Amino acid sequence: MNFMFGPLSRSSDISHRHFHRSPRGTLWAIGLGMALAALSLSQPRAACCKDTLSCLAGITEEDALLVADPDGKILYRKNETRKCIPASTLKVLTAAAALDHFGPSYRFRTEFYLDPLQNLKVKGYGDPFLVSEVLEELADVLSSKIPSFRWLILDDSYFSPDIVIPGCDGSTNPYDAPVGAISANFNTIAFQRDKKGEIVSAEKQTPLVPFARDQIHSLDLPPGRHTFFFESRSAARYTGELLLYFLRKKGVACGGSIRSGTVGPEDRLIYTHTSTLPLETVVQNMMKSSSNFMANQLFLALGASLCGPPATLAKGVDAVAGFARKKPGLNAVRIVEGSGLSRENRLSAIDMLAVLKQFQPYRHLLREKHGVYYKTGSLKGIRTRVGYIENGPGEIFYFVIFFNQAHYKIDETLQCVKNEVCCRR
Repeated sequence: MNFMFGPLSRSSDISHRHFHRSPRGTLWAIGLGMALAALSLSQPRAACCKDTLSCLAGITEEDALLVADPDGKILYRKNETRKCIPASTLKVLTAAAALDHFGPSYRFRTEFYLDPLQNLKVKGYGDPFLVSEVLEELADVLSSKIPSFRWLILDDSYFSPDIVIPGCDGSTNPYDAPVGAISANFNTIAFQRDKKGEIVSAEKQTPLVPFARDQIHSLDLPPGRHTFFFESRSAARYTGELLLYFLRKKGVACGGSIRSGTVGPEDRLIYTHTSTLPLETVVQNMMKSSSNFMANQLFLALGASLCGPPATLAKGVDAVAGFARKKPGLNAVRIVEGSGLSRENRLSAIDMLAVLKQFQPYRHLLREKHGVYYKTGSLKGIRTRVGYIENGPGEIFYFVIFFNQAHYKIDETLQCVKNEVCCRR
């Protein structure tokens, strides 16, 4: 670690005029200078560094703060063992667990089958990035393999049906979007009204399919981006209608409609779509948008991979908690879902420091501003921020700020922390 040192005091400025003719005096001066230099180097912190932070006074008994140096040594702390609500900073733990298990280059897949009755079956595995552009590309590939089919059958059995994420209040806000093994556009729809007042898609790449139009009319919501699906089966239906629209656009004929089903041993695999986005990029997008949907898709897919399908909340909890015990060495964290949406999630600043150490190689996936890599979190009455302060090449400091009461000053507190860390350059 590099520290800032001030000059020696005037009393240490040994006069050469007094000793330049005396070898013994010269040796004495050299020895004294070396001793003073050694004394200076032994000082534990720079002159501007403080024993305490002024912002610690604003940390109430409901809050927590922790700052650690690149070696993990804690420099400043307050209520560091108190179990707090992490809000969306929990996504760092979910991402760390997923990257550890799957690897940064992992890509989600979606499979397409033809059954003996010439039905087209789609089996999903929780890909969080099946967006309209991808579905159109899939239709292009499938049109080269099949000229027609009877029914479009959706197999979303990789996830348990109708998983309800703790903390989700069933609103149409995108942060309440449900999870599902087959999902499109993050289980949201963006719409607007044209000059005639008619409902139209707000995205040129996304058609307004009948299911979406019906949902918009039934809920009577204002223009914008909303989630209209409150369970996975409806989310799969919307994805199926989008795919069917693009297939028909490519000239593929469908003799029936859409229904649910499962892939059987007699069905023939005709195509496996592998996401163009590696997991590392998915995590980066999740952190940038703070998407609860993406976080819980990873959480559930991880549980299904480690514990076997179908994915459930309990399996996701087991998978992430197992990672926390094995890698960061955490035994007392409470996790009920993977996004931080629930107020039942609990971990301390000390716990989060251990998580940050594990995630440190991936810190570039977080938002960055002026050398600070960070993840924020917010719920009603809650503000949190965790991450890293880059204080020079190889000098990565850790910080955890949990405000679990309404009188928070998160920006001012982080600036206080950053100023003190920068003092150590």
